[in-house]
Amino acid sequence: MSGGNPANDYGPGFYCTKNLELAYEWACTDHYTGFANKYELDDAGLAIINLNSRKYHILNWLAVLLENRIFDITASLPRQAKKYILDNFLPDYKGCDILTGYRADDSYFSFARAFLNNTLTLEQLSRAMHLGRLGEQVVIRSAGAFEALFYLGAAPATRDAWFPRRMARDEAAREAFSTIQQETPLVDAVYIVDIIREKWQNNDPRLQ
Repeated sequence: MSGGNPANDYGPGFYCTKNLELAYEWACTDHYTGFANKYELDDAGLAIINLNSRKYHILNWLAVLLENRIFDITASLPRQAKKYILDNFLPDYKGCDILTGYRADDSYFSFARAFLNNTLTLEQLSRAMHLGRLGEQVVIRSAGAFEALFYLGAAPATRDAWFPRRMARDEAAREAFSTIQQETPLVDAVYIVDIIREKWQNNDPRLQ
């Protein structure tokens, strides 16, 4: 597929979620009511990558995010960290039909940025991804996968009903993340500078 915003989390594609409540929240803004469309997907024979499965780890997810999202990185260490993560932990996802993973809204984006800046440990980053129940997204990436979608209907996602819930979910994640940031890391905590210095590779057992 070539449509869509190339700077989305996982590049161009049709972004969905299996969680109906999240679909309503994502469909509206602070100014506009939207619609949550419902589809059925026949994924038989399609190549599917689930970045949240045990086959992958948090740095695989971060590498995909770094390749697609626009990061304003000026300092030397974050630039080096981005390059190292892309060179060593980027999964081969370009040929897949469907990609599933965390949705990197502004909250998750700040988690990733803190890790690159060496102010968040690997363990803290992994925990932060589960905060606020911000959700998992399913991205339809190929024409074949798009053709396997069947439209079932739509319902309005009213701004007054759903946007406050979206903001409350985001605020809960930010508050929990703030608590994590204020923790005293363990003596043997791993930061991005340690991963670079020790030349961790994608199959390092410490990442599982």
